[in-house]
Amino acid sequence: MQFDNATLYHLLLVQAGAAALLLTALPGQRVSVATRWAQGFMGLQFLAWLAMGFASFGGERVLMGVALLLFAASLSCLWRCVGLWLAPRKGLVVMGLATLLMPAVYVLQFDQVAFRVGWAHAWLALQLVMIGLSVLRKGRESFTAESRRWRGLLLLATLPMAAIFVLRGGAGALGVELESPLAPSLINTVMGLACMMGLMCVLLALVLAWRGEIEADLAQLAQSDSLTGLADRASFMSRAVAMISMARRYDEPLSLMVLDIDHLTRLNAEQGREVGDRALALFASCLNAQMRLGDLAGRIGGDEFAVLMARTDAQGPQAFDQRMRQTLALRAQPALGVTLDFSAGWAPLRRGDRNVEDVLRRAETALYEAKHMGRGRLVAEPGLD
Repeated sequence: MQFDNATLYHLLLVQAGAAALLLTALPGQRVSVATRWAQGFMGLQFLAWLAMGFASFGGERVLMGVALLLFAASLSCLWRCVGLWLAPRKGLVVMGLATLLMPAVYVLQFDQVAFRVGWAHAWLALQLVMIGLSVLRKGRESFTAESRRWRGLLLLATLPMAAIFVLRGGAGALGVELESPLAPSLINTVMGLACMMGLMCVLLALVLAWRGEIEADLAQLAQSDSLTGLADRASFMSRAVAMISMARRYDEPLSLMVLDIDHLTRLNAEQGREVGDRALALFASCLNAQMRLGDLAGRIGGDEFAVLMARTDAQGPQAFDQRMRQTLALRAQPALGVTLDFSAGWAPLRRGDRNVEDVLRRAETALYEAKHMGRGRLVAEPGLD
């Protein structure tokens, strides 16, 4: 078989199709939004190469416009996917213009060969550079060994391809006569090989990132209470250490609040364990709804919960207590058919506290005092007004 650029680009079509099938079949049906965007990237890549292949049989203006639309849309999907895995980046307007404006102008100016070649390649190169910059910046996760692997593969795929697009587009804009990408030409061969290598690197990067996402989810589940979804006691105590260290470093107030559902044992005896479990799940849901960003909640006992509130003085636990009681009054009766109430105690972080257990011990003492006083109330640690 003669190996030429047409064969090279036909192999790219087969590779893109196989990659799209693999990335669809491997994760299965229940995947995250980020993985859906990754699957969209591969699917659009396959359709783009398919449109480019049909363009050689006629209707080049329309089919090449469609191919560029699909290429730009696929890169937008990849950019969105990286943003969801790491952290949202600025650039949505640029990606939208690349997807819609670039192919439209390309089709309208199709007879101006130098302009349309430079125009299309410049937009594709810009999208690739934006993806590379997103990968380089720190996001939700640090540069762990697993993260470095898939980030490095994405850089290996995007930046060399961007350089080649700039080179080919610049040559076309300067008046160098460029034939169809399928035609025999050194720059076409280099671009085809770069696309083939880049597509393989992107596929490997997406699979590694998806695997890392799954492992992170499993680790989170392992540290969470299965019934409520909150951190379990061990996870809560471990994460509380970091919050206390941060509060001490910046000399910020921090409060720990312990909450206990009143008469849960009686509810289990009268209504059944299923209703009791639903009550625990509802209570945890209310905690999540009322927490501020940066606070930490966990289930530290059978019917005992804890909330660690950053940058919070004496007013914080009182306001949180009021919000929780109002939310429970609205949600418990319709959801469970019974009313729910709770007792709570709280304590602030003090300079003499050696660890989180010291704060927890004082907060639980306040909780026991709340129960002794008749339940259904919030009490501060002894000696605190």
